[in-house]
Amino acid sequence: MRITREILYKIAADTVAKRVRTDRSLLAVYLHGSLMDENPLLGGATDIDLVFVHDDNPPEGREIEILTDEVHLDIAHHARHEYRDPRTLRLHPWLGPTIVGCKILYDPQHFMDFTQASVGGQFYRPDFVLQRGRGMVEHARQMWFSLHGMTADPTAEDFDLYLKAVEHVANGIASLEGPPLTERRFLIRFPKRAEAVEKPGLYAGLIGLLGGAKVEAGTIESCLDGWQAALDSIAMEEIPAGLHPGRQSYYRRAFEAMLEGEHPHDVLWPLLRTWTSAILQLHQEAVERETWKNTLEQWDLMGSGFHQRVSALDAYLDVVEETMETWGVKHGA
Repeated sequence: MRITREILYKIAADTVAKRVRTDRSLLAVYLHGSLMDENPLLGGATDIDLVFVHDDNPPEGREIEILTDEVHLDIAHHARHEYRDPRTLRLHPWLGPTIVGCKILYDPQHFMDFTQASVGGQFYRPDFVLQRGRGMVEHARQMWFSLHGMTADPTAEDFDLYLKAVEHVANGIASLEGPPLTERRFLIRFPKRAEAVEKPGLYAGLIGLLGGAKVEAGTIESCLDGWQAALDSIAMEEIPAGLHPGRQSYYRRAFEAMLEGEHPHDVLWPLLRTWTSAILQLHQEAVERETWKNTLEQWDLMGSGFHQRVSALDAYLDVVEETMETWGVKHGA
């Protein structure tokens, strides 16, 4: 199947038309994510990100619908009350940029038209931009405090918290020059955001936080079997939407494309994020946990190396916080 943006848009429109005929609670539907880009495909695969806004509380928060091996629907379900205060949404680091940049597909009551216009008003005012970025960095600092001073061996939960801190601090910088970075393209797009704030070295630092100094491309590729085994071992009733079996090709194709490209270390973020998420669903004695732990210890991300990474995160946060202050002064925020 030849996949084009036009075909993907038609799939999105047809999906919405079908759902609104059967679900009377739907107030609005909008499109966001990779399909808003000129080239939504990575490794020949993509998802179609939709948000369904309901009049009342929806029965589920997220659903995955597999269309082909290359394309699936990723549908988030929101309640109307989540959009009650546009001024608050304007400062929300994730939902705010999503609303401002989305494409509205269904909105008979003009609910999303009004919301998008209200949130978009002064959205790019420097002090609002800085508030959104600082909020993420402050959250990252709070997570660092939870990890700082640990003496016990780190657990998978500790490493998951570490990754969340890394995500927030990186997106704090990224949000000064655009919307937050998404999972598969996280490291692909970060360099331009770092360059835009005149801190290109933040990319190398971010790779270091993810163990890049210890990892070669061939080593990463050899870990994909362990990643696959972890995902395959999750009990069906425990699988979170983000690790839906139908999304494995979506990730695997992206991994392979990045490993064959000029910057193979860009695969580290989506690989570590999804692998760790899978590990958290497995029981403590699972052999897949041991494989994951041994790999991360070799990369100085677990064991004694974890404490070094936490110290490095502290230094990285310092640089980012200083960069935020400089950006604020430069832009009068």
